[in-house]
Amino acid sequence: MANRRKFLQGSIAAPLMGTAFTASAAAPKRDYFKELGVQPIINAAGTYTSFTASLMLPEVMDAINYASKSFVRLNELHDAVGKKIATLLNAEAAMVSAGAASALTLGAAACLTGSDRNKIQAIPDLAGMKTEVLMQKSHRFGYDRAIRNTGVKIVEFETAEEAQRLAGPQTAMMLFFNDANSKGKIQAAEFAELGKKLNIPTFIDAAADCFPIENMTKYNKLGFSLVTFSGGKGLRGPQSAGILMGRKDLIEAARMNASPNGDAIGRGMKVNKEELLGMLAAVETFMKKDHEAEWKDWEKRLRVVADSVTVSTAVKTEQYVPEVANHVPHLKITWDQSQIKITYREVAKRLREGDPSIEVTPGSDDSLNIAVWMLQTGEERIVAKRIREILKSA
Repeated sequence: MANRRKFLQGSIAAPLMGTAFTASAAAPKRDYFKELGVQPIINAAGTYTSFTASLMLPEVMDAINYASKSFVRLNELHDAVGKKIATLLNAEAAMVSAGAASALTLGAAACLTGSDRNKIQAIPDLAGMKTEVLMQKSHRFGYDRAIRNTGVKIVEFETAEEAQRLAGPQTAMMLFFNDANSKGKIQAAEFAELGKKLNIPTFIDAAADCFPIENMTKYNKLGFSLVTFSGGKGLRGPQSAGILMGRKDLIEAARMNASPNGDAIGRGMKVNKEELLGMLAAVETFMKKDHEAEWKDWEKRLRVVADSVTVSTAVKTEQYVPEVANHVPHLKITWDQSQIKITYREVAKRLREGDPSIEVTPGSDDSLNIAVWMLQTGEERIVAKRIREILKSA
């Protein structure tokens, strides 16, 4: 099997040599991954945390490096960055969190405690506080653990009528998982309106949904009390940061529940000055980027892969865009396994175990799925060549 060096020496890697995205033109002084025995990968999967999500933009790295050279008062910087992000995103208020999961915990805590320091110090002991969060049954997901960390119980419902019956004096918040928008009986706009009708704060987890760009302001306009986005996915900011925005009183309460405040549930959810400025730079860059040109480039890269892997009429390719969550062009590759005798998971395994190691969108038994938006320049050709070789050999 060809190794990574041979790939880089080959003609397919020519575009890589000089135009690949890097935060700095200078060669690194040390090869840390090699020293540690950690294998870098080509990310044809997408912004999955397990694959370290995205590569930070040069503007983000510039901001991080700038912040690393000075001391500041952390709360002052938190306030200033939050105010600027809120302005950029047309939100009443905003803060940088330690990722979207942290934002879920801090937002729920804010709904429970408000600015009461005794309550802030008490949770997850909810004596004297509200204890329930309403959520559509179809929206339950692993990350609602971040909500339950505050001590609340999630109460499931399916219809607006059922939600109205269940809502009561113990209801602190209503949570909406945007990736499940089409699965529930109540979609985003109606959910926000229902919360207003019941006078209960609504929180939408839109972690992976910064595309299309309108989403960055859409949920504020719909009237959600709180909104969160991941920082290290499509925004290409620090992977350990995120955005929590919404009602000013709730953001202020979330800040009180967060680091650097001691004896608070978010004390361990630190956001340092580098991440604060990095997140601001990410949002600024995202909001002014030419997303139409970026989209066309992704489609062009997909065509490179599609044209290469069609080794016979048994292979079919189809471009698709997920409805929500990573709403960018992907490629679905299928083949007649009576003619090409290899499964989709086996191809993914061989890509992973090859050199260079390539990760594709995981978890599918009925297709091989490719995302190109996290590929560096020229890597789509490496991915295309490897898949073609595997299919031809089968």
